[in-house]
Amino acid sequence: MKKVAFICVHNSCRSQIAEALCRVYRKDLEVYSAGTEIKPKINKDAIRIMKEKYNIDMTNQYSKLLSDIPKCDIYVSMGCNVGCPFVGKGYDYNFEIEDPTGKEDEDFVKVIEDIRFKINLL
Repeated sequence: MKKVAFICVHNSCRSQIAEALCRVYRKDLEVYSAGTEIKPKINKDAIRIMKEKYNIDMTNQYSKLLSDIPKCDIYVSMGCNVGCPFVGKGYDYNFEIEDPTGKEDEDFVKVIEDIRFKINLL
């Protein structure tokens, strides 16, 4: 089974959403997420909206550093508008998705749908 890692700077929102969605929709992949920095908690709006609208529970997920996950076959950057983390190789994919932190629920849903669509294309 191939290993995929979703990477963003803080590993607190988009990459966590991608990890959760990929676990549900891509049973053929071993899934991780990580960042170059960590936050003490996952984005509360991401957790709430994923549960309310998609019935996906992210409460047991937590922010991880790149050094906390195994070497993966596929690396996916969530979007480099805040600076791409360096993983020692070029990214296989860049989802180019803006961070919805601090925005409205509709913005989160759009981001979630964009991530879900792109995961299905991996």
